[in-house]
This record gives sequence, structure tokens and C-alpha cells, in this order.
Amino acid sequence: MSEADASVRRAVVADEADVSRVVKEGGIWRIRSLSAARQLLRARGQTTQAGFTAESIPKGHFRHHPILISDGPLHDEQRRKVGRFFAPEVVSQQYLGAMEECADRLLAEATASGRVQLDELALHYAVEVTAGVVGLTHAPVPAMSRRLVRFFNQPPLDRSRPDLGRTPRQWAQAAWNGLVPIAAFYVADVRPAIRARRRQPAGDVISHLIEQGYSNADILVECVTYGTAGMVTTREFIAMAGWHLLTNPALAQRYQVAGTQERLAILHELIRLEPVVGHLYRRTQDEVSVRDGDQEWTIPAGELVDVCVRQANADPEAVGPDPLAACPGRELPTGVNPTGLSFGDGSHRCPGQPLAMYETDVLLTRLLRLRPRLLSEPTITWDHLIEGYQLRGIEVVTTR
Repeated sequence: MSEADASVRRAVVADEADVSRVVKEGGIWRIRSLSAARQLLRARGQTTQAGFTAESIPKGHFRHHPILISDGPLHDEQRRKVGRFFAPEVVSQQYLGAMEECADRLLAEATASGRVQLDELALHYAVEVTAGVVGLTHAPVPAMSRRLVRFFNQPPLDRSRPDLGRTPRQWAQAAWNGLVPIAAFYVADVRPAIRARRRQPAGDVISHLIEQGYSNADILVECVTYGTAGMVTTREFIAMAGWHLLTNPALAQRYQVAGTQERLAILHELIRLEPVVGHLYRRTQDEVSVRDGDQEWTIPAGELVDVCVRQANADPEAVGPDPLAACPGRELPTGVNPTGLSFGDGSHRCPGQPLAMYETDVLLTRLLRLRPRLLSEPTITWDHLIEGYQLRGIEVVTTR
């Protein structure tokens, strides 16, 4: 069976190259080999974060540099301290009940009419669950969801250019579209949570940040990070995984009768196929050498490197034959994560994988019990900030 015949991937970028496993193109090094990508992402101290417009964010305005774009020992210490909120055992023991209650309640409300807009349901669900972990519990979830979504309404950018390829007018639009919802997010969501946690700390991320001496501005930036990474991107994967299950009866049946670990294996395979963030960017601070088979490349200091996640996740040298087929539990070489690079790798690997996977499983398990039927296929668009897909218009009718 050819790779094309076996492909079940839905989020496909037109004309996106999938050849040249390591190559410099248009001033940017592109890595499509999973092995070489892992070497680059694990080159501790030799690269810095260059994704999510990190290099355009002023570095002198924060007492604590934001975890998403910090590097080195400071980043390691931040990750170590915050990681306890997202460890698998913590997620399953402390958050699972809240997820189940939230999923049951939102599904009951959404199915009252017999129809479910899955992408909207996933947004409100992901925002409510993650907000509980972070401590953003002082505003209605639908209103907070709207504020977070508006932040992503950004003009296109070109990372190969120092000005990101934006005109002055586009920069003004980016500032307006970003700062206005962030200001509203701070006033309506973050500031009330900070005030409440200063009076009475709780076991959430905001309480931890206050304990660590973070200023209000520092906490706001961290909440924006968790809001975008932990809420909005999880919404996209829930919608994508639901779309796959709703259109693959055999996989849906297997999912419904499986135990927790097998269901998670199915979700791991689906997010390997459909990574929400399609590209990870790093800036080399020293020479970095990467190998792919018998070939070796040395990337000089100062270079921008694009880890092409969709291509690396479908690298047959790493994930085996039929890399674009859905094969949960496929045999993988030692060290290769079942999700590929969908949650990154190295020091910037996303700590929220357990939370995102359990969230998705809880909601989709309950949705499938209602014997849903897909009424409309979603439209796929692409977000410029995270270079990931956006699914809209997944309408489902329930029959139970």
C-alpha cells in the first residue's frame, strides 16, 4: 500500500514540502527527520526559543521571563516547579472528577436540542478544565473563551524576515488584535483571580506563581501561555480526534470498548497524525550538529531552524511503514514518543500532554455513548501564530 493510499491525515497544507530531510531553504534550516529534530530540540544551551514570535517580545519588562520563551537554568527551574500540576498521576487523581462533571454538564446542555457543535463544545470544555488548574475561576467560561479566541486573530507573518514580513499597518493590527483581548483578559479574568489567591491561596498555578514572587504582569503572561497552549490548542485536537472517530466506525467501536490505556494510545496516534502545532522554531546560539542516518549537518550559530512537525511525525524511519495510517500501539524505536513531536521535545516539551489527553478522552468517551452522527464536515483554516489547524463547523446529532 502506498503512503498516499494509507493516509488518513485531514490537516494537510497545500504544497507543503515533505522531501529533503535536513536542508536550508530560503534562509531557514528545515528539519523533517524525526531523529534529527530530536537532536536539535535536545541541544541544551545551544538553541533558544524562536517560535510564537518569541524573538519579538521585549525582555526587559518582566521580573520573571515567561516560561514559553525562557531558556537555560531559569527555564529548567520554572519547568520543574510547575510540572507538578501536570504530572499524569496528579491529573488522574486530582482533576479527573472535575473533567467528568464538566463533560457531563456541558454535554447535557448541548444535547438538549439533539445537536452538538463539537468545536464550540470543545472550546468551552477545554477552557473550563484548564482554567480550574490555573486558577482562572472568576468569570463565565463563554466570555473568557471569546477573549482567548480573539487573541489569535493575527495578520500573517514570515519568520525568515527580521520584521516577520509585516508592514507597519500589519504590526499595528497585530498589536491591536493582541493587546485589546489581553487587556480584557487581565481585567475580567486574571486580576480577580490574583486578588482572590493573594487573600486565600489554593492549589493552582496562580497561587504557585504568587508564592514565587511573580508580579501581576508576569502572571498575566503565564496565564496567556496556559490559555493559548492549554485551552485553545486542546480545543482543536478534541475537534480533530472527534472528527476521526465520527468518520471511522471501526476505530470508534474499538475506542468505546477499550480500557483507558488503549483509548489513550488511540489518541496518541491521532495527535501524531494531526499535530496541532505544525512547526517548532529555534535559534542556534552555537554550532549544532545533527545526524540522519549516515549524513551529518552542522548548523552554524545564529541560524533559524524550523522543525517541521507534520513531516517529522510521518517519518517512516522513525514511526515505521504506513506513517500516515492510524495504527494505535504501533512499534516505535526506543525513545520515540507515541505522539511524535506533537508536544515538542527537549527542554521546551509541553508539560500539558497528560492533561490534554485525559481531557480529550473524558469528553469523547461520553460523546460516543450518545451514538452521535456527523451532520456537517468541518472547514479547515490555518492559524499564523502557531502554524496549526483550526476546525470549525463540526455539527453532530445525538440519538440517545
